[in-house]
Amino acid sequence: MSPKAKLGLVFLACAAPFVLGWAAYYFGWGVTGSAGNYGELIAPRPVAGPLAPLKGKWVLVTFDPAGCDPACEKKLYVVRQVRKAQGKEADRIERLWVVTDGGKPRPELLAATDGERVSAEPLDFKGDDIYLVDPLGNLMMRFPRDPDPSKMIKDLQRLLKYSRFG
Repeated sequence: MSPKAKLGLVFLACAAPFVLGWAAYYFGWGVTGSAGNYGELIAPRPVAGPLAPLKGKWVLVTFDPAGCDPACEKKLYVVRQVRKAQGKEADRIERLWVVTDGGKPRPELLAATDGERVSAEPLDFKGDDIYLVDPLGNLMMRFPRDPDPSKMIKDLQRLLKYSRFG
């Protein structure tokens, strides 16, 4: 093999990653188009109200009446388990149940929530979903009312791993 042919092969071997990388980007090879997170990111906005004492912590917020039907109980259970699943990082997460009807939850239900904060003070947002507020007090993510706990756990693990706050 001639020296020019060898030099040409070396050049091709060195240029191939750049050409293939450009082609993959340009033609979208291997791009699925799905986000890497389960929860829906929402435009961050500051939240006031009963979250002030929780500033500096990640807060999972739920909205339900004091009567708390079985769907509400399941949601509270999932939020508690998702927090516990964070292991040593669980202390960085708080839970807040905003009681929407001004009533008082059953004592046995409060005992089962294992330290979840309960407030009747309204927030400037509301919904049936589970919301995540960052340590700076900004509403930033929404999870469905009936979430997949393993996917929520993964999202929170990722946030806690890469966040220096909270």
